[in-house]
Amino acid sequence: QVQLVESGGGSVQAGGSLRLSCAASGRTFSSYAMGWFRQAPGKERELVLSIRRSGGILNSLNSVKDRFTISRDNAKNTMYLQMNSLKPEDTAVYFCAANPDGSSWSIWGQGTQVTVSS
Repeated sequence: QVQLVESGGGSVQAGGSLRLSCAASGRTFSSYAMGWFRQAPGKERELVLSIRRSGGILNSLNSVKDRFTISRDNAKNTMYLQMNSLKPEDTAVYFCAANPDGSSWSIWGQGTQVTVSS
């Protein structure tokens, strides 16, 4: 079973950048679709960006297009989320997740807090 650990969260001012990482244990990382989700206080968790096993983009939230970039390095068992031009509304706990069988996001990390101040 793959285990996921996020890192790279923190506090930044609006307009700033952060890079999140999701490190996966195990040797099956490259066979999973992966995704970044976020959950703001009082709101439902939403899919931000997801990426195919080979690196192609699966889904993207409209509000982050042209600002956020998802990528993965299968050799390092790591996925990334580069976040630029951050806005206060991007404030949330960010989670990485794996979709092992193509039907559900069933493996989750513990989350990392991102806070953007105006």
